[in-house]
Amino acid sequence: MTWPAPQVGQIIRYGYLWKREADAGLEEGQKDRPAVIVVAQRRDGNDIRVIVAPITHTPPPDQSDALEIPHATCRRVGLDGERQWVVISELNSFLWPGPDLRSLPGQGPASVIMGLLPAKLSAMLNERLQARIVARRTAITARGE
Repeated sequence: MTWPAPQVGQIIRYGYLWKREADAGLEEGQKDRPAVIVVAQRRDGNDIRVIVAPITHTPPPDQSDALEIPHATCRRVGLDGERQWVVISELNSFLWPGPDLRSLPGQGPASVIMGLLPAKLSAMLNERLQARIVARRTAITARGE
C-alpha cells in the first residue's frame, strides 16, 4: 500500500485526539474529522513528522484560537455546508503514515487527502500558528509512534 506524500496545507481525514481526551487517558480520538497538515518534515531516514490542526463546526470561544475556512473552500474540498474552523490552540503530531489516517471505505490510501487549502489561507494559518507557538499558546499532543 502506497501512501501519498504529506504536504503543508493538505486537508486529511484523521482520527484527531483532542488534548482533553489525551488528558483523560484516551489514546484514540472519539471522532474522525478533517485536519490540516501544518508541518510535514522529513527526519532521519524515511520518517516524516507531521503536525495537524483539527477542523471543527464548533465556533471558538476566543477568535484567536481558530481560523474560519471560507465557505467556497469548504465546498471545494468536500466539507459540508456548515461553518468550519481550523483550531490553532491545539495540534496532533505523528509519524506519517500513522494509524489514525482514515481512507474512504473501499478506497485506497490516496483518499485520506480531501484537498488543499488555498495558498493565501495556508499562509495566514501558518503565520497565526507560529505566533501562538512562540507565545506558548498551542498544545501539541504526540500520537503513538
